[in-house]
Amino acid sequence: MITGIRTIADARKQAMHDPRIQACWLEVDCGFQPVADVFEECVSEALNAFSSTQMHDYLEAARFLGKLGRGPEPMLAFLEEWPSVVASIGGCEILPQVMAFVKVLQRSPNSKAIAPMLQTLAAVSRRLQSPGQLQFYLDIAQDLMTRTSGSIHGHHTTFPSPGLMDFFAQAPFLTRLLSMAGLKNWVDYGIRNYANHPERQVDYFKLQSADSRAVLQRERHGTLFADVERKLDLYLRALWRDSDLLVPYSTAFDELRQPVPYYDKLGLRVPDVFDDSNGVSGLDRYRAVLAHMIGHRRWSKPLIADNWSPFQRMAVEFFEDCRIDTLLIRTYPGLQRIFLALHPRPVETDCDPQTTSCLRHRLAMLSRALIDPEHGYTNPDLLEFVRRYRDLLAESEANTAAIAELALAYVARTRRQSDQFAKVHFKDTVIGYRDDNRQMWQFIEEGDEEEAFDEKRRLEPAESAPGLPPRHYPEWDYNSQTYRPDWVSVYESLHPSGAAADIDSLLAKHSALAKRLKRLFDLLKPQDKVRLRHQEDGSELDLDIAIRSLIDFRCGVTPDPRINMSHRTDGRDIAVMLLLDLSESLNQKVAGSSQTILQLSQEAVSLLSWAVDRLGDPLAVAGFRSNTRHDVRYQHIKGYSEPWGDAVKARLAALDAGYSTRIGAAVRHAAHYLENQKADKKLMLVLTDGEPADVDAHDPRTLIEDARQAVKELDAKGIYSHCISLDPHADDYVTQIFGKRFTVIDNVQRLPERLPQLFLALTK
Repeated sequence: MITGIRTIADARKQAMHDPRIQACWLEVDCGFQPVADVFEECVSEALNAFSSTQMHDYLEAARFLGKLGRGPEPMLAFLEEWPSVVASIGGCEILPQVMAFVKVLQRSPNSKAIAPMLQTLAAVSRRLQSPGQLQFYLDIAQDLMTRTSGSIHGHHTTFPSPGLMDFFAQAPFLTRLLSMAGLKNWVDYGIRNYANHPERQVDYFKLQSADSRAVLQRERHGTLFADVERKLDLYLRALWRDSDLLVPYSTAFDELRQPVPYYDKLGLRVPDVFDDSNGVSGLDRYRAVLAHMIGHRRWSKPLIADNWSPFQRMAVEFFEDCRIDTLLIRTYPGLQRIFLALHPRPVETDCDPQTTSCLRHRLAMLSRALIDPEHGYTNPDLLEFVRRYRDLLAESEANTAAIAELALAYVARTRRQSDQFAKVHFKDTVIGYRDDNRQMWQFIEEGDEEEAFDEKRRLEPAESAPGLPPRHYPEWDYNSQTYRPDWVSVYESLHPSGAAADIDSLLAKHSALAKRLKRLFDLLKPQDKVRLRHQEDGSELDLDIAIRSLIDFRCGVTPDPRINMSHRTDGRDIAVMLLLDLSESLNQKVAGSSQTILQLSQEAVSLLSWAVDRLGDPLAVAGFRSNTRHDVRYQHIKGYSEPWGDAVKARLAALDAGYSTRIGAAVRHAAHYLENQKADKKLMLVLTDGEPADVDAHDPRTLIEDARQAVKELDAKGIYSHCISLDPHADDYVTQIFGKRFTVIDNVQRLPERLPQLFLALTK
């Protein structure tokens, strides 16, 4: 990790050890330090994805952006975002048009809008997904710029467009909600009414004015849940004799995780908007989703998922979904038209089993055939199981267990080696009106081998390596009350190692405290079995009480009937993430001591890690620092599955501090690992010595509000957060971020003692 200000030459020597990357660096001819810090990771991603021609065009465009005189921001935004743009629209053919628009902006007073345009281009592209649509978007932006900038004789602009930068900031949100025609209508309304009113124009394009939101609502495509909620409630009551709460979830901000309908004890969860699809109105799509979930609640019974593979569970879900659809169609035959219109019809020859896993493709074809008598498929295995399915349901409604047996037989008959391939065929396999089937499964034991395959693969620190592409996170804009998508770039790596013996020396220095902590932690150590005595019914006889009762009986005294004992499991189920602020301020000396805050933090973390290892709780330790939003460094020090040993000690021994504190991005990335842990309680401890700050955040409230929003996101994920602040004045801002969940340690020298004690208090 870079700990001070480096020269460009030093950056080249340390980072660009790959000859290909060295050649790329020479080609862009860049003199910006922030670009040098992240260039290797950005270009590594592009080298793996681009052809030689695409790579040349990419570097040439980056070189041009670096020479605009607008600083490093446009170049950084382009280097980080363009691979995502290409992946979304399927090629680089749009690059000339984008660069032409950049040149138009550069020649006008709107050159400050270049960086915001490039920064949001990837998020917009993921929504539009075609070069034609992206060109339409650029035309809308250019029209806005031309019609709202001042001009002389209609040719040269004299002052910048007041609303252009705000339009780019809101563009990812707008393109999720509006078609391109709707977006053009919304922009045209703002131009017509506010071209000569700069302040009101800004409010319009920030979505802060009432008419801006009203026009957005008018132009928004699809059927809004808010408009049909009453109809759907009456539909449930009248047709299905059900009155559960309907809870909409937002489809606006989920780019990576596409939510699907589901139900739980809090109600039936449905999208906040549905577009018309294949001749089915948005209202009928809502009705199909609700009918399918009601069918599951009425006819499905949970199955024990342990010892079943993910492939088997997937097959059972497809078969059970079809059984529910069949029973629904028997109840209301008109549903068949809606189900068939919304169910994809996979082409039988679309998937190549030589190179691709076709399991989802086969199951989607089978699902179509089970509810469509005119499916037209010819595969003999498919036809046989369609016949067996119909025979089973002709006898009765069958049940979930019987359908599961049929599904397992299908998996056994059709299993192929290629089903294990990493490349999976997804085209025409998503059935949008079906829920996620979370209520179909029960788990007796957590952590079974087969269950582990069902989770997202977790990246352990040992797998991290320099050169990983950045992971982009949104950042909360408190002015507009919206997220800035893909705003922060987080680069993760394994922390460099030092001498493990240094940590052993620290533990020896605190041997008295370590012994005291050992006694305290031993009291919390989980016991597999706790004996419960004086039970009338139990698993075994309690000999002491039984003999006493026998003596009482012989003496003519009524004996105590509670002569048995039983056992219960007594264990802890806690996963902990310790997130360390490694900013420059930790290098300050502690008042009245020769040690720095970093050294005391090092001692405290070492003691805590040693003690938690004895306790057996899963613990991960990571550090973070930032140098603008383009360069947030997240370093793994200890992974959850990594034991306390010399490797971890060596990383702790090498802790260093530098740069700034962008807490929100680090918290979101740490949550990415913590939320995948199987634990009843998930705790994130944030150890910091100052308020969130970075060199590119000029408003001090910006990063405080973003950190506050990140903590809210933790709460939504069921992660309990607690801040340990070493700043005596932290009460001024830490309350805004963490509420009452913080501890201020005024006497920093007591940190090695207080940190383990605080952990005990939070987890006992």
